[in-house]
Amino acid sequence: VQLQASGGGLVQPGGSLRLSCKVSQDISRYTVGWYRQAPGKQRELVAAITSGSITNYSDSVKGRFTISRDDAKRTVDIQMNSLKPEDTAVYYCKTTIVSRDFWGRGTQVTVSS
Repeated sequence: VQLQASGGGLVQPGGSLRLSCKVSQDISRYTVGWYRQAPGKQRELVAAITSGSITNYSDSVKGRFTISRDDAKRTVDIQMNSLKPEDTAVYYCKTTIVSRDFWGRGTQVTVSS
């Protein structure tokens, strides 16, 4: 299983970015999550979406980020609005299939003026 994250970049505070995670196989039965890791910090869950499209967000991004999925395209996107400097991190997507975690390579998000 391969996951490919894309869409990162440099954005000013208050700006928006949309990250996309493309998965190499059918994900319709699986939860997919977006995580991030800032320098010197542990990787943390940002948002996740279940096979039934139930979503879960960290408190730090609630109301600003929206996760969505398109099982036909095998993609899970995260729309990030009102970005803050503290959102700067490498963002990763992950899914768990048969108790095994599969991670994509990260995409850098930098929020800076």
